[in-house]
Amino acid sequence: MGNNPAGTPSPEDVFSIPITTVSTFVLLMSSMSMVLSYAALSQNRIKAFRVWLLSTVILGATFVGFQIFEFYEFANHQVKVECSDLLDDSKRERLTDLEIKIGNEKCIEGVKKVSEKVPLTPQVNLFGSTFFTLTGFHGGHVTFGIIWLLSLLIYSFRGNVSPLNLDLAALYWHFVDVVWIVIFTVVYLFGVFPGY
Repeated sequence: MGNNPAGTPSPEDVFSIPITTVSTFVLLMSSMSMVLSYAALSQNRIKAFRVWLLSTVILGATFVGFQIFEFYEFANHQVKVECSDLLDDSKRERLTDLEIKIGNEKCIEGVKKVSEKVPLTPQVNLFGSTFFTLTGFHGGHVTFGIIWLLSLLIYSFRGNVSPLNLDLAALYWHFVDVVWIVIFTVVYLFGVFPGY
């Protein structure tokens, strides 16, 4: 992702891979429920179709909720460092460059525990603007997909839905999932573990 200007967060400063992994799993499970929804509709099991389609919508909305939570956390990112950690080599190795920089500056002033807000926003650096653009557009596309699926669910109560109607929406949904796998791999995993 490149070097960040001094005092601005980088991927390893802000990303929580466990949380994003859970949200990725949720989105992948929505693909599975979409397949089950399509299979049920193909077999004319309308009730099962509705259950699985609603499951897809709920899982998609959960994913979007994770993204909103993540955006909020990044905008309110806190760097917390104990000055004693800077002196202990085994603990210092686990600190990010930003934590060391902020810790060094504040600990010299005699502070024992440093807590400073360093938000990641689109305006902060190239990484911030790239991250929010990619994930924001993706979240928008997931939201559009949710609205599309809800409209198909409503049409199903009017008897106006067929496997052909669902086919395009299912392809779109799976494509959005594949795009997320690429974003997760390139932005999150390569961002936190550069060199792997």
